[in-house]
Amino acid sequence: MNILILGDIMGPSGREAIIKKLPDLIKKKAIDFVIVNGENAADPGVGITKKNTEEFFKAGADVITTGNHVWDQNETMEFITSEKRLLRPQNLPEGTPGNGFGIFNSKNNKKVAVINLMGNIFMKKCDDVFEAAKKFIENVKLKKDADFIIVDIHGEITSEKMAMGYLFDGKVTMLVGTHTHVPTSDHRIMEKGTAYQTDIGMCGDYNSVIGMNRDNSLKKFFKDPSATKHYPALGEATISGLMVVADDKTGLANKVEPIVLGALLENRI
Repeated sequence: MNILILGDIMGPSGREAIIKKLPDLIKKKAIDFVIVNGENAADPGVGITKKNTEEFFKAGADVITTGNHVWDQNETMEFITSEKRLLRPQNLPEGTPGNGFGIFNSKNNKKVAVINLMGNIFMKKCDDVFEAAKKFIENVKLKKDADFIIVDIHGEITSEKMAMGYLFDGKVTMLVGTHTHVPTSDHRIMEKGTAYQTDIGMCGDYNSVIGMNRDNSLKKFFKDPSATKHYPALGEATISGLMVVADDKTGLANKVEPIVLGALLENRI
């Protein structure tokens, strides 16, 4: 079973890269299930629109995760309840629209559970992420409730995501971090069989400041009065993520492979 998860899709250039390159990537790597983080996909580089989701599903995504920017486009509140393949963080307060977890059918007819969590440190207010993770582990079991389980932990600090990796090790197929837009080089299979990477980076223009226009970002750091609201860099995007080859019998990882395809970073496909 080949499962791919891609980092935060950043603005128009990130969307263009996904639409153009994901279908061929799925064929080349014989990928059975695709997850993308879409929380920065809209034109301003924050939030996601219904049109964005439709484009990603058409390109081959099976599930879209999000994070702290999930509500930055007002329309998301209106369609997230009906679009079950679009997830918001599971540990948002009770009564929040949408779902943070779902079980989906893969192209090869396997059940894939996906949970979207959001860290607590330096992030928007949400319920305790470790308590939410513990509750999930108690209620959703690998090979009993789903053939494979994928965790997207959307968080700012590495220690929080690393600790989450050890909590989930052996209980899920893969756990990756998103949010920082910078891919880490610690991809590996953990001791008990879970594929892990602290952050899988972004799908966007890396000739930028975490996806935003570099010149305007510098102006803002210098408190230049001519600086404007952040807006996305629009150069050629690089796709960044992680692929796991998972064992059909155990649901755990047999092989983990970083996926980097595009303009600036060293390509790995």
